[in-house]
Order: sequence, then structure tokens, then C-alpha cells
Amino acid sequence: MSDSSQPYKMILVETEADIVTVTINRPEKRNAMNDALIDELDRFFSKPPKEAKAVILTGSGGHFCSGLDLEEHEQREPVEGVYHSRNWHRVTEVIEFGGLPVISALTGAVIGGGLEIAASTHVRIAEPSVRFQLPEGRRGIFVGGGATVRVGRILGADRMREMMLTGRSYGSEDGLDLGLAHYAVGEDEALPLARKLARKIADNAPFSNYLMIQALPRINDMSRSDGFFTESLAASMSQTTDGAKEGLRAFLEKRPPKFN
Repeated sequence: MSDSSQPYKMILVETEADIVTVTINRPEKRNAMNDALIDELDRFFSKPPKEAKAVILTGSGGHFCSGLDLEEHEQREPVEGVYHSRNWHRVTEVIEFGGLPVISALTGAVIGGGLEIAASTHVRIAEPSVRFQLPEGRRGIFVGGGATVRVGRILGADRMREMMLTGRSYGSEDGLDLGLAHYAVGEDEALPLARKLARKIADNAPFSNYLMIQALPRINDMSRSDGFFTESLAASMSQTTDGAKEGLRAFLEKRPPKFN
């Protein structure tokens, strides 16, 4: 892991109170992903600012991320390819399970590796310019950043297979219907809504947010009986926290809760 004290070159990081906005900043490449960029995302999400309670992830120049930078893609030996793919898996796991809620404000290209990164975020907002696509079949390659798991579980294997075989792209409204996006908004509306939702999420009880991020996808991987049991443990733990006590007091006193 790289030294987090070094300045970023390919992402912009802006902090406003306890909300951090991370902007992928390679506009001349439609924010295509290379090793240096994935390393900077790793550095940020592995050690975000201590005050952060939510993160907004977006892209500059009208695009979120157009996927792997093919101009910088080198032919790798099989073992090297495995390590490269597994590193992408590790970094997207840090984004999904690092502990902070991540809201992605999506514009333009959300293609290949860009869709894999977007799928690791917890709330996805799409503008009309968005194009969700997995074009690996047209490049003679296969997804390697987690799409078979994350996007496959959103779409189902059958629909994802058709998407990859044909190179089909989906816009924001279709993406909303399919689950690739949670919100479809107008032009220039993704970031304002992301900020509004980030504020709302950051004001939740921190441990409740943590359980939602950590427990729900894991329960989805479990058998029914294991899932029910894990749900009981999570519910019991949350109900004994200071956050639950404050939430109940606020409800009874008819006021907004103030969580620490």
C-alpha cells in the first residue's frame, strides 16, 4: 500500500465538514482507469479523513469512468493477470466495506471498470448522459474487477451475459429499472442530490450505517437460517447502542436525533 501522505495526482479530494467528495480527474482519458489511479483510490479509501462520515465519488469532464485505459494496458503473463485482477478486487472491497457510506454521482461513461467501481458504491445517482456498458467482448477480454459478482448480482447472470455478448449499453432510466442506478435525475442534478443524500446518511447513527454496509451483503451470501441468525445478532447489537437510545428519545420528544 502506498504512503497516504503523498499528494494525489489523479483524484481531487474536497472536504466540507464531514462530507468528502472524491473526483476521478483524468478528463483527457474520460477518466479511464490505470494502475496509478486505482492506487490513489486505494490510498484514499484505506485511510480517509478522520472527520469523514460519508463520501461522494464522481468524475470530472462529464464522465465517471470509461474503464481500463487500453493505451496503457500491457500484455501480462497469466500469473501477473491474476494478481492485477485480485488487486482490483481488493480495492473495490475497500470501497464497499471500508466503513464509510459512498454515494456515486454518475455522468457519461460508466463503462467496464467504471461500472465495477460504481457497483461497489452504496448509492448510485445517474444523469441522462450516463451509459452503463460492459464492452469486454468487443475487446477480446473478460471483466476482472468484480463485475461477475457485483454487477451479476444486480442484473442476474442471464442479463449480464447478454449485456457482455452484445456490448449493449443502458441509459440512466434503464439503469434505474435494472438496479444499476438507485436514482435517475436531470442534467447537472447528480451532485446536488448526492450532497443532500450524503448529509442525510451522515446524520444517521454511525453504527447503524456500519451494520447496513457490512451485514446486508454478507447476509445475502448466507443460507436462510444463517441469515436470520445474523440479523438477530445485528439487531440486538444496534438496539443496545447510544445511537438507539438517542433515536428513541428523539422520537418520543418529537425532535430530530443528534447522533455522536
